[in-house]
Order: sequence, then C-alpha cells, then structure tokens
Amino acid sequence: MEQRRVFAQVLTVETVIASVVFLLVLTALLYSLIRRRAGAGVGPSPRSERPRLEVSYLAALVVIAAGLVVYTASANDWMHPGGDAQAAGRGGGKAAPVEVDVTAFQWCWKFTHPAPGAHQAARSGHGPDARPAADAHHAAEAHHAADGGHGSGGAHGQRSDGARAATTTANCRDGRLPTLVVPTGRTVRINLTSLDVIHSLWVPALRYKMDAFPDHTNSFTFTVDKEGRWIGRCAEFCGDRHHAMEFWLKAVSPEEYDDWVSQHQQDGPTGGAAA
Repeated sequence: MEQRRVFAQVLTVETVIASVVFLLVLTALLYSLIRRRAGAGVGPSPRSERPRLEVSYLAALVVIAAGLVVYTASANDWMHPGGDAQAAGRGGGKAAPVEVDVTAFQWCWKFTHPAPGAHQAARSGHGPDARPAADAHHAAEAHHAADGGHGSGGAHGQRSDGARAATTTANCRDGRLPTLVVPTGRTVRINLTSLDVIHSLWVPALRYKMDAFPDHTNSFTFTVDKEGRWIGRCAEFCGDRHHAMEFWLKAVSPEEYDDWVSQHQQDGPTGGAAA
C-alpha cells in the first residue's frame, strides 16, 4: 500500500542519515580519546575555540535538519493532499473520494458512510468545517452501543440533506468489533472526531495513525491497493477499556463496496461481528 511504502521510504532515509551522523560523531570521539590518551605524548591544544570548524559543523547540522523537515513534510503532503480538488485525485479526472465519518467514543468506534453527494451538500450549506446535523443522534447511538453489554448496535440515519447513511458500530466487548469497509483502488477520505476524550485511530498494517479530538474534525485520505482485512486500534490511552478499543478495516472491490453501502442504507442497523 502507498502509505506503507512512503512510510518505509521516509524511515529508511532518516535512519541512514541518523546512522551516518552517529558514526561521524563516534569516530571523532574515538579519535580524540585515542590521540589524547595518557602516554600518547600529545599535549592539550592551546586554543580554546575554533570558530571556522564550529561554524562549519553547525551549518552542516542545520542543512541536514532542514533537509529532513522538507523531505518529511513533502512526503506527508503527497500522502495527504489538501482541498477537495486535490483529494479527488492527482490526475484531475479521477472520481471524488469515498467519504467516511469516523467517530471515536469510550470505548469503541462508529463508521458512517454517507450517501454520494451528502458531504458536498453539507459543505455548500454550512462551510468546509460543518459537522453532520445528525451528530447528536449518532452520539446517542454510539453511547447506547457502548453500554449495551453484548448488544452491539448500529443504525442508518437520515442526514439533514435527506440522504441516508449506512452506519456500523459496536461496543468492542467479547470480540464484537465494528468494521470499516472501504473500496480498493479508490481514494478514501476519513473525517475523524471524538465524542468524549482524545483517541487515536491506528491501523498498523497501513503504518498510519491520526488523533481524534472532541469538537474537532481531522480529515485525511488514503488508498488501499488490495482486498483484505486488517486490525485497527486506538493508540491514545483513553481510560479503562482502552486496550479493547479495536476495529476491523476491510477492503473490498469497488462493486462490492457499492453493493454493501446500498444494502446497509436499505436494510437498517448493522452491528459489530465477533472476531
């Protein structure tokens, strides 16, 4: 997957640079210790400072640090382009991203798949940072699922623009985890928020992690290249059952995804499945 490839590339470059710097410093230290060791017959230098040398290695460190910052920021910008036009695809003619509203709560997750065009309609009426008008209803559903023992509940709701949304949620107890379903080969935009405390959505297989804050929405995009199922979890300590706050990320073909969304918009509540 692209996220994993970029992460591995950035980590490799930074590890190599850090290793080279470490070896240079270690070599200089060992040289100084050996050359100035007792019995070597070399006295201390009469100079208390060497401005040219000090400025040179300071400049080298600044260049290296600046290069790492620019390289890392460029990789991050490549993986998370800003704006609707960029998020729609880098080729200009690609389809708009599939959007999923992800809500974290103590101690599980809720994934809402709006009907096509729902987010665009909401943005045109309320601005780019508008949150769904049904958030209060969704919050009640999520807390009901969290308090429901074995009963992992879900619902499909109706947004303020009349479009139906397919929702999956659970209580993350007894192996009952919600599943985030996404299509392969298409850009997916996650709109991430929290109902209570700070959480962090983490999918180790994707090498990706993003914090979820109350009263704030973080958005990011990613693309899954192949079908499969991977475990995700909360990476920010959030209370007693933080350890159990997991979910499944399931990637299916675009056709199967469209069928899944249509079915869950029509058939009603969808809960978590035992792992």
